Amino acid sequence: MEPKKNPKADLSRNTGLYFAVGLFAVMALTYFALEHKTYEGGNEYDISMNVDDDLDEEVPMTEQLKTPPPPPPPAAPEIIEVVEDEEEVEETVIESTESNEEEEVMEVEDVEVEEVDEDVDVPFAVIENVPVFPGCESESNKRACFNKMMQKHISKNFRYPEIAQEMGVQGRVSVMFTIQKDGSIGNVRMRGPDKNLEKEAARIISKLPRMTPGKQRGRAVRVPFSIPITFKLQ
Repeated sequence: MEPKKNPKADLSRNTGLYFAVGLFAVMALTYFALEHKTYEGGNEYDISMNVDDDLDEEVPMTEQLKTPPPPPPPAAPEIIEVVEDEEEVEETVIESTESNEEEEVMEVEDVEVEEVDEDVDVPFAVIENVPVFPGCESESNKRACFNKMMQKHISKNFRYPEIAQEMGVQGRVSVMFTIQKDGSIGNVRMRGPDKNLEKEAARIISKLPRMTPGKQRGRAVRVPFSIPITFKLQ
């Protein structure tokens, strides 16, 4: 039987060639697609950054200063003269100050030592002979008599400040003073709740009479003394 189709019209005859051409075309398109590059339009860079390396200004050359060479050392003398020391120097002899057993020691006469009158303060509680308040000369216990007469003196001269009464101020004022070596009163100090009360306490102490000074080892000394004065409203 004869074939019905024309052999020239057989499409499957060149299939391999068509496949190879198509594959080559696809690979070519893929390659150009991957290698293709695009650039943005316009020059967006700073022209001021382009610095011309050619400088028209000439840089002066640094001159090198030449230092003068040091002066040559002085020439040594040809002849050295030796001068003899003709002056005689007296030697100083230092004698020993240590005593020998053979030397006699002179006896020294007795030296009178003068006692120094030390200006010291002896508290009232430890002094040997307490100051004597006027009127206590004949009393055997002069310390107790002194305290008794002090309380009597404060009660006799006590006066409550009017301004302190109006303000309702009250309290205790500690008074410290010193019985001097001549029996007078000095170095008066006060510490209390109000200046008016302190002022009144100082006035009371200023009226104390001159006393017989206290004595320590037979010498008159200064005797510090302190006493409280109480101001209390009725």
